[in-house]
Amino acid sequence: MELSKKENYNFEDLKEIMRILRSENGCPWDKEQTHKSIRNNFIEEVYEAIEAIDDEDPGLLKEELGDVLLQIVFQAQIGSESGEFDIDGVCDGICKKLIIRHPHIFADTVADDSAQVLSNWENIKIKEKGYAGDREYIESAAKSLPALMRAEKIQKRIIKRKIAEQPSTGEIIKKLKEIMEIWEKSEQHNIDSETIGGILYDVVTLANTCDINSEQALYDFNKKVIESVKIK
Repeated sequence: MELSKKENYNFEDLKEIMRILRSENGCPWDKEQTHKSIRNNFIEEVYEAIEAIDDEDPGLLKEELGDVLLQIVFQAQIGSESGEFDIDGVCDGICKKLIIRHPHIFADTVADDSAQVLSNWENIKIKEKGYAGDREYIESAAKSLPALMRAEKIQKRIIKRKIAEQPSTGEIIKKLKEIMEIWEKSEQHNIDSETIGGILYDVVTLANTCDINSEQALYDFNKKVIESVKIK
C-alpha cells in the first residue's frame, strides 16, 4: 500500500517518510538541512511540548511529542546518510544506558527511594564519562541550557562533589541585602552585568536551598505578569 493512502502510521512509516523526503527526488528544503541548520527547530519543538505539559492539554502534547520525535528521526536520517549513526544506533545506545544506569532493576544494586536512584545514576554517569576532575564534571552541565537551569545544575554538582557546602537561606538573603546596600551607597547607582549575574546566581542558590526550581518559578511568574495586564 502507498504511504499516502494508509489509514494509520507507525514508527517504521515515519522513518521511511523521512528517508523519502531526504532522497534525491525528495523535498528541496528537507534535503538541504544539516544537524546545525535544524538545531533551533529542535529546541523550539521541545519548548512547545513543555508548554502543552504546563497547559495540561493531552491532545496538544500528543501532537507536540510527534514534532519532537520528527526532529530525532530527522537528525538520525542525516547521521545515517553521512555514516555517523542511524536511528537503530540511537535506540541501542539509550537502551544500554537505561539498563546500566538502573542496576537496582537489572542487577543486584539496592535503591530504596528516588533519591538513591538519582545518586546511583549520577555516580554511574561520572564513572562512564571518566571526567578528569571536578572542574570537568561541573563544566559538563550542558552549555545550551537556559542560564538559570545551568546555574541550578552547576550548584547541585558543586554540593554533590562537596566542593562547597549548601548555604543557608539566611546567608543568601544577607548576601543579597549587602549587595543592595552597596548599590544604595554608590553615588552613580551603577550596576554592571557581572553584578547582575552574581545576583541571579545567588537567587538560584536561594531557590535550590528552598527546593524550588528557579526556571519554573520565573516561567510561572512571567505567566502571572501577562495575565495581570488589562485587556484594552
